[in-house]
Amino acid sequence: MHQVTTPREEQPMVTAVALAGDAALAVEVLELRAQNEQLSRALKSRAVIDQARGMVMALAPCSSERAWDLLVDVSQHCNVKLRNVAAALVATTQDEPLPEQIQRELPGALRRLRR
Repeated sequence: MHQVTTPREEQPMVTAVALAGDAALAVEVLELRAQNEQLSRALKSRAVIDQARGMVMALAPCSSERAWDLLVDVSQHCNVKLRNVAAALVATTQDEPLPEQIQRELPGALRRLRR
């Protein structure tokens, strides 16, 4: 048989369902904000990486794919994130010195690129 509840008895249940829905919504909002921040950082990094690729393409000269390979090679040999290698290269256009570690590795990466 179906149990009958009064509105007064239903209120805690309705509140609990609403709170659970609000909690799920809050978790989803936090996840979406984190994802948005991650995508924003990726877009900014991508622009710098593309600028560095263009610099390598102009200076080496090579294709976009080969420029990417060179940046990855330097990144791996220096144990420095790719976006940081790219940012260091782009910063040289503003008279910033290239970090020594990257300076040391770049000629070898260029030689490997030409093989």
